[in-house]
Amino acid sequence: MKKILEVMGMVCPFPLVEAKEAIKGLNSGDELEVQFDCTQGTESIPRWAAEEGHEVTEYEQVGDAAWTITIKKK
Repeated sequence: MKKILEVMGMVCPFPLVEAKEAIKGLNSGDELEVQFDCTQGTESIPRWAAEEGHEVTEYEQVGDAAWTITIKKK
């Protein structure tokens, strides 16, 4: 299963806070795609995922200041 979390326009650290909350509701092996435009999130979201043991399966810049990152829950 893949869940999409659209947090465009939210200032940091809210995209990370929302991602942490969203992943709690997923099962192991499910994916969370976070769509965000907060520059700090480009570092904080992948770092959090790695620290928690989740796998970043996709990371893409989709605009001048917009990214999507897909995290596979451990």
